[in-house]
Amino acid sequence: MPPCSYACRRIGIIPLMQNAPNPAGAGHVDITTVLAYKGGVGKSLLAYELAYLLDAVLVDLDWDRGGVTRQWGYRHEDRMRAPLLDAFERGRTPSPLQGYRKPPLIPSHPDLATNQPPADVVADCLEQWAKEWGRPIVVDTHPGGCPTTYGAASAARVVVSPAVLATRELEATEGMLEELADYPLLMVPNKVPRVPPAAELDRLSRMVTRAGVPVAPPVSFHYWLERRKIRVAVTSYDPVPARVQPLHDELHAVAKAVTNYGRAAA
Repeated sequence: MPPCSYACRRIGIIPLMQNAPNPAGAGHVDITTVLAYKGGVGKSLLAYELAYLLDAVLVDLDWDRGGVTRQWGYRHEDRMRAPLLDAFERGRTPSPLQGYRKPPLIPSHPDLATNQPPADVVADCLEQWAKEWGRPIVVDTHPGGCPTTYGAASAARVVVSPAVLATRELEATEGMLEELADYPLLMVPNKVPRVPPAAELDRLSRMVTRAGVPVAPPVSFHYWLERRKIRVAVTSYDPVPARVQPLHDELHAVAKAVTNYGRAAA
C-alpha cells in the first residue's frame, strides 16, 4: 500500500491497494481504461497524464471536441482519413502519432458516435493492438455507457474512474459502481477542494466501502488548469515549475497506484 499523502489525509480516505480482483481475459495485456458516467470530472486529464507516465499509447474513444485528441493538437478537419475508424473497420493495427512531451496517440473522430463497433470487437482490437505495439495502452472513453466504453472496460486490467465530490457527479458514480460491479475499478477522488464537503465525502466513503472498490490517492482542484492551453503533459516538465509541482506529484501517485493495482490483478 502506498504512503498516504497530505491530500489523502485531508479527505480522510486511505488508498486501498490490496485484494484486487482478476478481470477475466485481461491478464495477458496491459490496458488501462479511464471512464466516467458524467462529463467534466477530469477523465481526459487523467487519461492523458497516465498515458504519458506509463509510457503507453493513448487511444481516444471520446468523439467530443473537448477530449484528448484536440488537447494533443490533432484536428480531424485537416485529415483525409480517420485512423481509428479505419482500424476498426478493416481489422488493422493503426500507427500511433508521435508528439513532443505527449503520449503517442490514436486520435478519435466525430463519426465514431454513429459508427461504434460492438463492445466485443472493441475489446478484441485493443488487445490485438497492445500485443502488436508491445507496449501498454491507456483508453479515454466517452462519458456514459456505450459500446466502445463497455468494450474498453472489458479489455482492461484496471478501470480508472475519477470521482468528484458533488451531488450530481456522485449520482453518476453510484450508478456506475452498480452497473460495473464486476470490473476491476479503481476510484480516484478528483478535483478535491481545499475544504472537502463533508456530506459528499461521507457519501463517497460509504459508496466505495459498500462496493469494495479500492481508492487511489486523490487529486486536488487546481484553478490554473481551467485556463491552461499548453498541450504538453503536466508530468513532462523537467524541472517542474513550483505551481505545477503539487499536481505533478499527485498524478505520479495515481500512476503508481494504477501500476500496483494492475500487478495485483495480473
